[in-house]
Amino acid sequence: MHKRFCRMNQLLRQPLLVLLLAWAAVPLAGAQKLPPAVRGGEAPNPMCGRIFTNHYGPYDYRTHRSALQIVEDFHFDAKVEAGLRGINGDVGGDINYTLKASPNHHRALISMTRITEKARNDRLPGMEWPMECYFDRAIRFRPDDTVVRVLYAQWLHKRNRTEDGLKHLDVAVTQAGDSGFSHYNIGLMYLELGAAEKARQEAYTALKLDFPRQGLIDALKRAGQWQEPPPAPPPGAASGAASGAASAPVAAASAGA
Repeated sequence: MHKRFCRMNQLLRQPLLVLLLAWAAVPLAGAQKLPPAVRGGEAPNPMCGRIFTNHYGPYDYRTHRSALQIVEDFHFDAKVEAGLRGINGDVGGDINYTLKASPNHHRALISMTRITEKARNDRLPGMEWPMECYFDRAIRFRPDDTVVRVLYAQWLHKRNRTEDGLKHLDVAVTQAGDSGFSHYNIGLMYLELGAAEKARQEAYTALKLDFPRQGLIDALKRAGQWQEPPPAPPPGAASGAASGAASAPVAAASAGA
């Protein structure tokens, strides 16, 4: 599992090419918390297409890998993932198929981001929508997927929409729970987006959760932004303070008597 996490982190950290053909902004899934899309509950004609159609799926990439194996075998092999060629025509078409079957397929989102940026074209042959729509669809499908939020934040930052990216990271923090890996990666992206204080807080959280990797701390040190976490209060300090606060009214009442 850690090998997969490391591979994902390496992909996240690779420099992205700047798109020269910018797609005009459209109303997409925002950075707020949203309920997941459900079959029969979507808008009649969303700009980036419905999630639930008669297409195979959709399946959550995090929890239904076995159902997606057939999709990857016939539409997302190693050469498609690398953007070298398609299996059934255009490489954009095969990744499009994969992302319709699993809108939050992390590897497919990374691959589509890389090949569109390499081509300097936001919509390649075979893609039903511009690149940003695939992030919109992933968030509508599974708003609690922190990896999608981190990938989207990076994409937005590279297009000088850093504030929008930070909003998605802020949402991701609330959804990361007790996952040290999630807090670690969110912290890395906060730092990339210039939010060093938030990155440091995520490093503290990852430490508390005993996440073993030190890359975020090392990056903060290189940026001159690392501070050791404040010492934990001694055992019993909190209960002692509460007890003292509770006894204060009693003492005041006795003095008044």
